[in-house]
Amino acid sequence: MNTRALLGCGVVAGPVFVASFLLRGAFLADYDPLRHPVSSLALGPAGWVQSATFIGCGLLVVAFAVALRGLWGRLLIGVWGLSLAGAGVFVTDPVGGYPPGTPPLSDYTTSGLLHDLFAIPTLLALPPACLLLARRFGPAWTVYSLVTAVAFPALWILAGLGFEQNPSLVEVAGLFQRAAIITAWAWITALAVALRRGAPAGIRDQPLPPPGARAR
Repeated sequence: MNTRALLGCGVVAGPVFVASFLLRGAFLADYDPLRHPVSSLALGPAGWVQSATFIGCGLLVVAFAVALRGLWGRLLIGVWGLSLAGAGVFVTDPVGGYPPGTPPLSDYTTSGLLHDLFAIPTLLALPPACLLLARRFGPAWTVYSLVTAVAFPALWILAGLGFEQNPSLVEVAGLFQRAAIITAWAWITALAVALRRGAPAGIRDQPLPPPGARAR
């Protein structure tokens, strides 16, 4: 597969993922996007759609990672995608009273535990990827990458505290999680778009433009 096609996988993955959870969360009965996690969409009607979105978009990110230059960039972005796909294989446990009739915080099942374990590398891989590639396109990109590296885990931690039923955060935990997810996907999409603008049409081992090169 050529470089531009692989980079294109990174361009489309984020918009597809975000559009999927925003649309499903807005129209699913008894589901509150401000309170409930994105993963809980897999527990509702047609929950397979959310699971498939996790898996499909995660694999698109893995394909995107193949086109990146440098071992550590490929590894970190690839781990992020694989973790997302793995989290989609295992369905989360109920939280925040969704689906209706479940407690605010459920005991772990095997599936729920594996879902959360697969999700952890998404938190650990993205910030160092942002730092590693922070100087890829100039000062504005550097600032954006540094802000993403800080904002993403901070928002994710606030969401996690809310899902643990912290009284001051429980009602907006879903909002913080969505902000974290959109922050992460926006950076990956921006990286893919910037690289694709300067990518050759040949096979993936054809070199990408050097740091600071102007896209044509």
